[in-house]
Amino acid sequence: MPRSSKENGKSIWKQWFKARSAKRKVHRNTKDRIFRFLFEKDREALLQLYNALNGTDYQDALQLQIVTIESAVYIVMKNDLAYVLAGTLNMYEHQSSYNPNLPVRFLIYLAQEYQKLIEEVGISLYGTRQIVLPTPQCIVFYNGEKEMPEEQILRLSDAFENKEHKADVELTVRMLNINYGYNRELMEKCKILEEYAEFVSVSRKFAEQENDKKVALNKAIDYCIENEILRDFLKKYRAEVLGMLLEEFDAEKYEKTIREEGRKEGQYCAIIEILQEMNQSKEFVKNKLMEKYVLTEKEADEIVRRFWKE
Repeated sequence: MPRSSKENGKSIWKQWFKARSAKRKVHRNTKDRIFRFLFEKDREALLQLYNALNGTDYQDALQLQIVTIESAVYIVMKNDLAYVLAGTLNMYEHQSSYNPNLPVRFLIYLAQEYQKLIEEVGISLYGTRQIVLPTPQCIVFYNGEKEMPEEQILRLSDAFENKEHKADVELTVRMLNINYGYNRELMEKCKILEEYAEFVSVSRKFAEQENDKKVALNKAIDYCIENEILRDFLKKYRAEVLGMLLEEFDAEKYEKTIREEGRKEGQYCAIIEILQEMNQSKEFVKNKLMEKYVLTEKEADEIVRRFWKE
């Protein structure tokens, strides 16, 4: 008796997992984020997170297949964590800043995942048999310092230019605020996620108290171990976690600097444009910039040169 398309689909997925497992390597070109590192190392925790998000009660973590995009052959952008379970393709991103373009990024991730499936298993897109694909679930875990709601939905259609026409394509992203104290029901269902949120909160508090970030973050790790916050994980991977923490804090500092510089650039441009419309001289504008922003004459000269409209 011929098998149904659904059964064929399951068989295809088994082939894909086998091929993917054979090719998968631990080597990566960039450091992991702690969020990804934590849940990739602990499959039971990842299964617990899935159950907490979906209201399910799966018990066998071996059913969970990690398929995070890593290969340089396929990569357009690297995602944080992706896995397949119970016919769903779960794609997770961890963000410390709000990004309205996440639905576009997830669309690219999804296309890459499906492309790898089709190429690795050798499925024909032009055949008469329906291809069975895992249902995507796109989730962002936000833990930035900017105030955000507990949950919000981001839509791909928000990026479309013509709002009068109904789009034929839509993709939604569920964005969850996982700062410590938020989404308590979810945290109660996933203890590791709650401990991660508390760990981040503790790390930030210690970092504010010390100029030397390495000293501060070592103290934060000691505190968490002593207080049963990710205790076993931190004891086992202390060096790796410290390195990732330092890199993440440096990245946050860099992003803040870039945003501040961007705001100043906009202010410079606006002031110069207004004063120029008032027929003020370059010398007058330069002196105003030096006075308002405490700039050197050379710095003010360069800014006027860049934004002055001849």
